[in-house]
This record gives sequence, C-alpha cells and structure tokens, in this order.
Amino acid sequence: MKKLTFIAFLFSLVLQAQDKKAYQLYDKNGKKTTYAKLLKETQKTQVVLFGEYHDNAICHWLELELAKDLAQIKPVVLGAEMLETDNQSQLNQYLKSEINQIQLDTLARLWPNYPTDYKPLVDFTKENKLPFIATNIPRRYASLVFKKGLEELQNLPLEEQKFIAPLPINFDLNLPGYKSMLEMQGGKAGDKMPKAQAIKDATMANSIIKNLQPNSVFIHYNGTYHSDNFEGINWYLKQYNPNIQIITIATVEQKDINKLEKENLNKANFILVIDEDVTKTY
Repeated sequence: MKKLTFIAFLFSLVLQAQDKKAYQLYDKNGKKTTYAKLLKETQKTQVVLFGEYHDNAICHWLELELAKDLAQIKPVVLGAEMLETDNQSQLNQYLKSEINQIQLDTLARLWPNYPTDYKPLVDFTKENKLPFIATNIPRRYASLVFKKGLEELQNLPLEEQKFIAPLPINFDLNLPGYKSMLEMQGGKAGDKMPKAQAIKDATMANSIIKNLQPNSVFIHYNGTYHSDNFEGINWYLKQYNPNIQIITIATVEQKDINKLEKENLNKANFILVIDEDVTKTY
C-alpha cells in the first residue's frame, strides 16, 4: 500500500511538471484563488481597478476575457488610463462609427501599443454599444505639474480645467507610493514627480466617479502602480465617495508563480502573478 501511495505521489509530481501555467491568481493574503472567484467578486462591486503591466500579453488577454464574461452578467462601463479626457469626443465618434480607425489614429493621442493591446477592448464596447471612457489627464497638464507644480493648473482657463479633476486636489505625500517615488528620485525634483502622479490618479478617479452607472460595474485599466496597495486611484475614489465599492487587481511577475512572494502580499484584493518569461507585447 505504501509503495502504491508513493507511486501515486510521484505521478502527481510528473503531472504538475507537465502542467505549465502562465499565471496564477492569489488573494491579498497570498492564498491561491481562481478566475471563477474573481468573476464572482467583481459582480458585487461598483469599480474594478485592473492594474496591468502595459507590455504583458497575459494582462491584455485577461482584461478582455473579464470584460466579456462580466458583461454577460451585468452592465459594464470600460475606461482606461491609456486614453485622455480631451480625446473623449473623438473616441465617442469612433464608437458611433462616425469616424474609422485611421481617423481615430489621426485625431486622438493613442499609445504605440494601442492596436494590439487596447483596440480589442474599445472594439468590444463598440460592437456591444457600451461606453468607453477616456479617464487620464491630458499629458500636457501632467507635464505642467512636473515643471511648475500643482498650483499652476489653477491658472488654466476654465474650459481647459474641465479635463482635470476638480482643483485643488488633496495631496498626501505621506502615502507610501508617493513617498517611495520621492525617495527613488533622490529628492532632485522635489515633490513635483509625486504631484504629477497624483493629478493623474485624481483625474482618473474623478472620471470614474462621473461615469458610474446604477447597477453597473466600471472596469478601469491602468498601470498597476496607479492602484497598488489600495493607493493612487483607489485612494482618490475614496476621497470622492467614502462608501464606493472597489475591487483591485495588481499585476506582478515572478520566476515561480506557485507561491506569492512576501513583498507582493496585500497589494490588491486579487494579485495576478505572471511567469516572468511570458512574451512582452513590445
């Protein structure tokens, strides 16, 4: 009997070795979980912050799969860091088929990897007549903050301020994410880099708040650092609405995906661990 048990154990090890997985989901405590659990939990919330690595193929695949599956259950609104608030009208024209993809490429500031990584999400909403919200601050204003500070935004004409979170924004340099950003740059630029990050986070949060719909889930795609550790966009959402329900997903890469590394604990409600050898999209 012992021999048979040992043989069965060896056989199970062989099967595990053959089962090469590209990713594994964990909860914030480091316990393995499933896509089915993720889908179930996202049905119960108002906002999903999907933190991605911009160049990771697994992220982009799972983003689309989650949107498709969730849309079968509840109404969804999609939005993304990769599109800026002053390009919403052009995006709406594309969604209504008033302009084509070539025209959108010309009129909007699309990321270089838009065709492979974000167009499938936008086209999903177009085909299903769903909203897609451009949430990020126009880059020229984030650059202005980095060069001259947050106060400079209040000198902009009101017509331009409508593309930004309501001013002045709350800014807490003691938040670990902003504090570490300050430390990483050695204080050379003062607090301008964290403030430029904060105005992006605040604007994305404000865009989400403005476009929430009753009994719907807003799925937002952003660099994982914009929502890791329940900070960034998550923090500003709570500033605007303390009772808002949010599920966060953080992305990390590890050599071994079978155990969550200690440094990645508590990064989000769900932590997407991807094999570091997965091909990059650019």
